[in-house]
Amino acid sequence: MKKGLLNLLKGKFLVSDDAPRHWLFILFVSFLATVMIGSSHSADRKVHQIAALNEEVKELRSEFVDVRSDVQKLKLESTVMKIVEEKGLYPPVVPPKQIKVKSKKKDE
Repeated sequence: MKKGLLNLLKGKFLVSDDAPRHWLFILFVSFLATVMIGSSHSADRKVHQIAALNEEVKELRSEFVDVRSDVQKLKLESTVMKIVEEKGLYPPVVPPKQIKVKSKKKDE
């Protein structure tokens, strides 16, 4: 056991007779490690992008709520009356009259 560990630490398996097989395995493991690192970086990038988009959604939602409350205030009759009075229009003193139209039947 001690001799096998010592040979492994010295790297004798890389120069022995079956070294090409070991080199291929090392290259394969290196390739897998590179793919894993790239995948990890890609996942981290996507996580950061999702966090940024969530922050943007929160900001846009709060802006929407603010604008909606402003629009609701502008739709109030009292607000409309003030804006229209500034332009010289006033509500009528006499209420409007309702006109009823009676249609004649063609048979008569």
